[in-house]
Amino acid sequence: MAGSFNKIILVVNLTRDPEIRYVGSGAAVTKFTLAVNRRSKQQEETDYIDIVAWDKLAETCNTYLKKGMSCLVEGRLSIRSYETKEGEKRKATEVVCNTMQMLDRAGAGRAPSNGDGGSYERSPAPAYAGGSSSAGADEDASLDDEIPF
Repeated sequence: MAGSFNKIILVVNLTRDPEIRYVGSGAAVTKFTLAVNRRSKQQEETDYIDIVAWDKLAETCNTYLKKGMSCLVEGRLSIRSYETKEGEKRKATEVVCNTMQMLDRAGAGRAPSNGDGGSYERSPAPAYAGGSSSAGADEDASLDDEIPF
C-alpha cells in the first residue's frame, strides 16, 4: 500500500495581524489568515486560508508577522470537525504551520538577525506544566537573546 503525503507550501500576504492564545496545557497557538491571489479566465480571485502555528513558532509568528507582510508558510492541511454551542456540526479547514519565512523587509527592524533570512521552524513540543498561561515567558526571554540590539 502506498504511503500518504500531506504538505502545503504557500507564498502569501497576511490579511490581519496574528492572534495568540494559550491552551489549557500552556502551549501557545497563533492563528492568522493569508490571502492567495490567482487568475481565472482573465479575472483575479482571492482565496483566504487559515493558518495555525503552535509552541515557539506560534510566539515567533505573533511577534514578527503583521498585516500586509509577505511570508512563506510550509505545513500540512488539517480538516477537523466540531460542534457549535447550538449543536450544529461544522468543519474547519486550516494549514498547520511547520515552517515560516518572512519575505518582506517590513519587519526587518524587529526581526532577529540569525543569518537565515528570517526562517523559523516549529520546535519539538516542550513539556508544559498544566494550565499556566505564562508558559511562554521563558520562550519570550529566548527571543530577546536573538535580537541584535
